[in-house]
Amino acid sequence: MARQNSKHSKPFAKNRRGPAQRKPDSDRVLLFGLHAVEAALANPRRPVYALRATENAAHRLGPLIAERNLTPERVLPKDLDRQLGPDTVHQGVVLEAGPLEPVSLDDIDPDGILLVLDQVTDPHNVGAALRSAAAFGASGLVLTERHSPPLSGVLAKSASGALDLVPLVVVKNLSQALAELGERGVLRLGLAEEADATLEETEIVRPLALVLGAEGRGLRQLTRERCDRLCRISTASALASLNVSNAAAIALHWARLKANGV
Repeated sequence: MARQNSKHSKPFAKNRRGPAQRKPDSDRVLLFGLHAVEAALANPRRPVYALRATENAAHRLGPLIAERNLTPERVLPKDLDRQLGPDTVHQGVVLEAGPLEPVSLDDIDPDGILLVLDQVTDPHNVGAALRSAAAFGASGLVLTERHSPPLSGVLAKSASGALDLVPLVVVKNLSQALAELGERGVLRLGLAEEADATLEETEIVRPLALVLGAEGRGLRQLTRERCDRLCRISTASALASLNVSNAAAIALHWARLKANGV
């Protein structure tokens, strides 16, 4: 990882627990933004190695920093601007961490609501969808191994801490994963603009998987074939296309209400 030294900062501080906790640099991720870093520090499953923070950010995260036995490197905002880029909204903190241990479909609540994204590559959209998944109590989020953004950086910032709150399943073959969910009795509901039925009039039960595709292309054909039903979100104007993260929030809200009999 690039290290920025200046007269205002010390060398990048490391975890006082020593080298036993360290992993190869290729296995490391950068997380930035107060909510993302706060959630990572509070997550016992998240390995953490080093922290760079302004005085204000370090003060705000003080109890978690102490609990993790970290000594943050004190920096100025411009130091983080140089490290991450001047347009990055880092809020005065960046954490060098390890990836979370993989989660499988077996680890997900079998009676919950699962959000499935079919090759959604924009990290802002995936992060926002994760945030909605946390807000509406989704049991997890499924992503494809290829054609998905890195689980760090911009995605983590957009998720506002949800990356460390919502179980995330990365699968090699989405079609096979959907087939497995079907075998487990999960209702697979695909969102498609051209569907005849609306989400509001569709019967929804748990366990449920809400399947959404990338903007523009939508769901791939094989993904559609693995869904039990296709429906659309009704809109009030000719501008029917919704951002995938907005569609995810609306779908999760409706699914939660209807699955609970509201």
